[in-house]
This record gives sequence, structure tokens and C-alpha cells, in this order.
Amino acid sequence: MDMQFTARHFKAHEGLKQYAISQVSTLKKYYDGILKGKIVLDYEKPKDSLKTAEIQLAVFGTNLIATEKSENFYKSIDNAVDKLERQLVKYKNKRRNK
Repeated sequence: MDMQFTARHFKAHEGLKQYAISQVSTLKKYYDGILKGKIVLDYEKPKDSLKTAEIQLAVFGTNLIATEKSENFYKSIDNAVDKLERQLVKYKNKRRNK
């Protein structure tokens, strides 16, 4: 799966980038038709504001998007991946039942 990573309004360290990519890569076990993914991490100043993780997945026929906000990026990424997991299972079941 082709993965694009973007950090807005800050410079992400390599550990955060690798964590985000590895978490999104685990979604392949739910549906193998994922073509590409895009991860956007963002926060607005001041630094104590909420951190946002937006993950977009391009699958055959549609795009799946999950956006989550929390007090840290790791929690935002985990919650967005959980949302996408549910979306992928639902999408896979719909395609199977056609």
C-alpha cells in the first residue's frame, strides 16, 4: 500500500511518523483492496490545543476517511484507525453481499 504522510504546522519526529504508518498498515488484514493511504497530522497553536489525525484510504470504488481529535497524536491516530477498521469491515461486507 502506498502511504503519504503530512505534518501540518509542526515538524513530526521519525518515531511519530513510523507509528502512524505502522498503525494504518495493520488495516490491510481487514481488506486487501486498499490502494493507498494518506495521513495528515495537525494542531493549531497554542501547543496545549487538541491534536488532529486525519486518515484517508483509497479502496476500490470509494474513499474512506476518519478524523479524530485528542490531547496527543498517538491517541488521535489510534482512534482514527479504529474508525477506519469499522468502516473497512462494513465496506467489505457490503461488497460481498452484492
